[in-house]
Amino acid sequence: MTDRRGPLRSVDCLLLAVGLCLLTTVNACASDQDMTAERQRLVEKIEAEVRMTAPELGFARLDPRVAEAMLRVPRHAFVPNAQRALAYANHPLPIGGGQTISQPYIVAIMSQLLDVGPGDRVFELGTGSGYQAAVLAEMGVDVYSVEIVPELAERAHANLEAAGYPQVQVRAGDGWLGWPEAAPFDGIILTAAAPVIPDQLIDQLKPGGRLVMPIGETHSVQQLAIFDKDEDGTLRRRDLLPVRFVPVTGPLGD
Repeated sequence: MTDRRGPLRSVDCLLLAVGLCLLTTVNACASDQDMTAERQRLVEKIEAEVRMTAPELGFARLDPRVAEAMLRVPRHAFVPNAQRALAYANHPLPIGGGQTISQPYIVAIMSQLLDVGPGDRVFELGTGSGYQAAVLAEMGVDVYSVEIVPELAERAHANLEAAGYPQVQVRAGDGWLGWPEAAPFDGIILTAAAPVIPDQLIDQLKPGGRLVMPIGETHSVQQLAIFDKDEDGTLRRRDLLPVRFVPVTGPLGD
């Protein structure tokens, strides 16, 4: 009889390996379930905040497509490791480079306000960590996003790839210039504040399209506003909520 205190036999090693594999799988499943439950609670909080702000927003509940996207996109994959415990809190988080990942409520309502769907094309100024782009991509939108901080653009691209959204187009550069070769866009979203809308972006928005942005002085409270472009090219503005975003930066954004 072999002394069981000696080296493990091959069959013992195999059983140990299988056991460790099963334990890892169980832990991963539990973690996934925990994250799903956290996202569910987050969406419930967003829905409650939407009801509270319904008079300003013009709607009292999330579009099911937006709610489903918020449930599916793993926000924890778009925040720094040090912030992951707070990934599903309903507030913005720092992501480095002086930038933030927006409050989930803001991401949800801006996604809904854009009024876009599968096959539509959207330009995003300010990729950040890639979370807003991921939510739109989950809704079937073709997203073209520009981030002025090269390190963030690179990280956002990696985040989107890892989270399952490789179709999102990301590049480093000045978002004030838009993405002319991909224009015209059905929607444009600015995830940073500016006191005016750049002419380049107005030109790249389709007639009948919509632009959503925080507009106002960059170091004060801004207004979350929507701009609808009529067939004759004129813009109609509607202010919705007071907000505070980081400013658009860059040679044309200052």
